[in-house]
Amino acid sequence: MEYKAKVITGLLTATCVFSIIALILSAVHVKDVFLPPGSKFGLVFDAGSTHTALYVYQWPADKENGTGIVSQVESCTVNGSGISSYADNPAEAGASLKPCLDKAMTAIPVEQQRETPTYLGATAGMRLLREQNSTKADQVFAEVSKTIREYPVDFRGAQILTGNEEGAFGWITVNYLLETLIKFSFTGKWEHPQNTEVLGALDLGGASTQITFQPGVTIEDKNTSVHFRLYGTNYSLYTHSYLCYGQMQALKRLTAALHQDSLYAQQISQPCYPKGYQENITIAEIYDSPCVPIPSMLSPAQVLTVTGTGNPAACRAAILKLFNFTCGANRTCGFDGVYQPPVRGQFFAFSGFYYTFSFLNLTSQQSLSHVNATVWDFCNNTWSKLVETFPQNKEHLHTYCMVGLYILTLLVDGYKFDEHTWSNIHFSQKAGNTDIGWTLGYMLNLTNMIPMEALEHVKGQQPSLWAGAISFIVLAIVAGLVAILLQCFWKSK
Repeated sequence: MEYKAKVITGLLTATCVFSIIALILSAVHVKDVFLPPGSKFGLVFDAGSTHTALYVYQWPADKENGTGIVSQVESCTVNGSGISSYADNPAEAGASLKPCLDKAMTAIPVEQQRETPTYLGATAGMRLLREQNSTKADQVFAEVSKTIREYPVDFRGAQILTGNEEGAFGWITVNYLLETLIKFSFTGKWEHPQNTEVLGALDLGGASTQITFQPGVTIEDKNTSVHFRLYGTNYSLYTHSYLCYGQMQALKRLTAALHQDSLYAQQISQPCYPKGYQENITIAEIYDSPCVPIPSMLSPAQVLTVTGTGNPAACRAAILKLFNFTCGANRTCGFDGVYQPPVRGQFFAFSGFYYTFSFLNLTSQQSLSHVNATVWDFCNNTWSKLVETFPQNKEHLHTYCMVGLYILTLLVDGYKFDEHTWSNIHFSQKAGNTDIGWTLGYMLNLTNMIPMEALEHVKGQQPSLWAGAISFIVLAIVAGLVAILLQCFWKSK
């Protein structure tokens, strides 16, 4: 009996000692610890003139110098044309967004969906529709807004971006992705890169084109100036958007100009289309936007035959007539009398610039003379030869000559790049795994306005001390359980 009592007493004493040691270990060297920040998500619809795309972005709930470190986690291209094409059937504009919204919901945790800010930004296509018929533009916006509100997100509205906003947000995207705004250093911190030049941005859409860069001189026209504060640094940029100079509207303007050379003829000779190509179009298809007003004496239903003649010299001459290169006295300008300082530094050219030059295999920084020769050689191909060579690209194949020469005219004669500065243009669609466009820059700028989330504060200690405390707690539990079992089942003789 005495032996049993001694054993149980020893075990209970060990339990107490182990417990006291565990308590001491858990109380020493306790520090304040901030848990890693959670993530926030955002959705941005890019409602362009030719198509709509949805991008899902993610960033830490805390922020770096007031701006989120944003990454793209998902993207989705909406089936069909841009939302402005649904002017006569606005309900379809809303319905077209649903598959991409469904896809986005799978990328965002359910518990965070209702606090996910969601935006729809429309660009030149809707700018033109608003000029043409503001009521129809409002109806399209009402329908897309109605559809987005059916989903559990924090929808913050649909809006038409100004051309300068579109250009400036594209500039932010380019420089963020190329780490000229902020960079993760070897010390494990996000830092503003020292002695790093920011890059310019060149964007070509269906209805407009934008140029944005940081000039080396004072910007003389304040209408072309924009200011941002990102990651604790201020930026002053030159930016301008030329409405009606996107590639699709430029093609319509060119076709209309060729038609008006012989207004009542049933045929249009199109030097920018390959020899042997022919298509029928209506007057309404040419003159269907504010960029191309229809002459009053024409019938919209009239059918015209467009015949390609494959003449690059005549094509370039016709394209030059779309521009007005006259500048005012004592003033540098791009075209149409718009002020522009001399281009400076490296540039990224994306969207339509990239897609056309990628098809022509001209995205490897070839010289201007090589690019010129390649485009002209392509323009000299017959339609049958092109179809034989590029059977998978038949839908847009007839337009590549015109768009290639148009891009050359826009960049060289319009924006004033020359043989020397041409090598500073980089044609690209993505940087890393992220699409280049205005939407990421838009979200980065908006994170300046989205409140940061306070880090969760807890108590913590060194892992070795924590492991020791756990070990002694386990020993105390084992000793206590053994003492209880002995008390219950050790029978005295």
